[in-house]
Amino acid sequence: MDREEIMKILPHRDNMLLVDRAELKDGTAYGEKTITGEEWFLKGHFPGNPVVPGVILCEILAQSACVLLASDIEGEVGTFLTGLDNVRFKNPVTVGDTIKTECAIIKSKAPFYWASGKGYVNGKLSVSAEFSFALVKKSS
Repeated sequence: MDREEIMKILPHRDNMLLVDRAELKDGTAYGEKTITGEEWFLKGHFPGNPVVPGVILCEILAQSACVLLASDIEGEVGTFLTGLDNVRFKNPVTVGDTIKTECAIIKSKAPFYWASGKGYVNGKLSVSAEFSFALVKKSS
């Protein structure tokens, strides 16, 4: 999926859509985000040495995981992140890097889902986390 297809399942727009590409293969969601240096979150984090904030890396994981539930989400439901556990940051993500994510659902009890995810740059682990989210009806 490209950004246009991703926008059919995620409500995020403009500078909050943090996944450039995503695909679902054998029950695993794979996503990519290339850091260009123009992102709003790099402007003050850190001047002269821009590093993607950890919370943004977690959001990239969560957004890429949403393709796992694309058929449930599209047009009817929104997703809300409800928790983060066992988050680890191993290597910084900087301008010019492409973070590649792998996420899988580990448990579900509708409307809640639990997932695990990892993000890599050039094959090196940058972030890992377990997270939960809820599917909720969009308000009119």
